[in-house]
Amino acid sequence: MKGRDLAELAARNLREAALRNSLTTVGIAVGVASLVAMLSLGVGLQNLASDRLSRTGLFDAIFVTAKPNTPSLRRMENPSPAPLAPVRTLDDDGRHQLEALPNVVAVYPEIRFPTEIHYAGNPYATVVSGVAPSDRNDGAFDQMKGSFFSGPSADEAIVQVELARQLATPPESVIGNQVILRYAERQALPAESGGGKSDGYSIVPREEKLRIVGIIETDPAGGFGAFGRARLFIPLKVAETLRTAQTNDLRDLLRDTPSKRTYDSLTVRLTGASKVKDAEDSIKQMGFAAYSLLDATRSLGLVFAVFDLFLGIFGSLALVVASLGIINTLVMAILERRREIGILKALGAADGDVRRLFFVEAGAMGLLGGIFGVLIGWLIGRAINFGTNIYLARRDLPAISVTAVPWWMVAAAIGFSIAVSLVAGMYPASRAAKLDPVQALRYE
Repeated sequence: MKGRDLAELAARNLREAALRNSLTTVGIAVGVASLVAMLSLGVGLQNLASDRLSRTGLFDAIFVTAKPNTPSLRRMENPSPAPLAPVRTLDDDGRHQLEALPNVVAVYPEIRFPTEIHYAGNPYATVVSGVAPSDRNDGAFDQMKGSFFSGPSADEAIVQVELARQLATPPESVIGNQVILRYAERQALPAESGGGKSDGYSIVPREEKLRIVGIIETDPAGGFGAFGRARLFIPLKVAETLRTAQTNDLRDLLRDTPSKRTYDSLTVRLTGASKVKDAEDSIKQMGFAAYSLLDATRSLGLVFAVFDLFLGIFGSLALVVASLGIINTLVMAILERRREIGILKALGAADGDVRRLFFVEAGAMGLLGGIFGVLIGWLIGRAINFGTNIYLARRDLPAISVTAVPWWMVAAAIGFSIAVSLVAGMYPASRAAKLDPVQALRYE
């Protein structure tokens, strides 16, 4: 039997029992819709989490520190019997080498120190942090009030909202006003005559006048690797020129070459997260300790993979129930069309032709059910997004998208629907093919 004849017969049979076949197709569509809606929720939440995390700027950055000088700890990092390489100091020379690596956007230290500010004549204890220009695109600054720094060397400040509430009511009124930053400046003492080593450092109190230009909700760095969350933020270049006393100053006093500035850690910002692995390997070969947050993204991907698996399993249950409807519909069709099947066989139709006829009918119901199911699932996802954003808007939160239906999901859902329909049609098709044509012609 030709394929065209099979298609015409299948279409005619589907039209003759339109109501029953339509209800079966609707059952398939509901199953596919539940599957698409659940998977779209999992994919949307994964995209939302990945987007939020990537916008923090932590996943395209590498945190570099000097390797520990303790032999036992270094041997744990390198258990091979080869001699241990000399410990390398993270100083200005190392910083310049890091800046020369491919795909590096910026290399900067984390400058964070406790101090005191004066606003409207009143003192406030706080923690100050330097902010690099590349941090402007971080998600922490999306909802800020006011503006970002006008330049890398601008005498400006951004305050955390809790500090702004302490300074004035309403907190937005601090924008445009002046704040005085009091800090301890580190000054190297002159070296003794005939000696090349400095006698140490002196601490000199200084003041810096800054203009508040913005208010931010949280610390962009979150206090990562530091002793506390900052509440006042200044341009990183300004923070470096202040020469504030840092925790590594005591270590610099014991060095033979104190003129070289050393760092507790440096942040290497790259052009993208895909460049992190190669850059991290190069930094380790230079003799520094390096780590990134890519491992966290891998763990996050594993969690969402398991989450999507369970959503897919529960969503598929409705499709399995719909497959029972296909079996019922086709078995009833066999009982109603026994005489027709007998005539087909008497005219020379083989068992395989009869089997393919029922497969085509099952596949057609699966195709139509899959298409309508994907459409319904997409509409459910849009409704979820709409309801979620109404809820967030009432709480003054930004709009988000918690569902996503990529093209691969559309193709997979329709393909899965057809496959389930064909599997469900195997028993009815096999039963129809085994009918005795003589008995079928006698059937009334």
